Amino acid sequence: MDPLVATTAAIATSLLSAASLYAASSHCRWPSWRRHAARGTLAGFVFALVSLWLFIAELGVGAGLCAMLGTWMLGLMALPYLAWRSAPNPRLEQDNGAAR
Repeated sequence: MDPLVATTAAIATSLLSAASLYAASSHCRWPSWRRHAARGTLAGFVFALVSLWLFIAELGVGAGLCAMLGTWMLGLMALPYLAWRSAPNPRLEQDNGAAR
């Protein structure tokens, strides 16, 4: 497999794993993602294992483990931040409705 394709697939599956785990979380602020919460945990761990396998096949055990964990944790931190910045705050909407 081409190294660029393998690395891109590894990064994509790692971020897909983070997205699946965030969707399964009770802290998910995107309502459209909450519908997939039941399958999110299992899919998240399967994608994490596939990503780890792809990174190890491309970079070796030590570097592959570090690269997978780095991209995975970046996704796990970035998704809640993006949701916090983009999703509407339900408490704020309730306060605006009460003020009318």
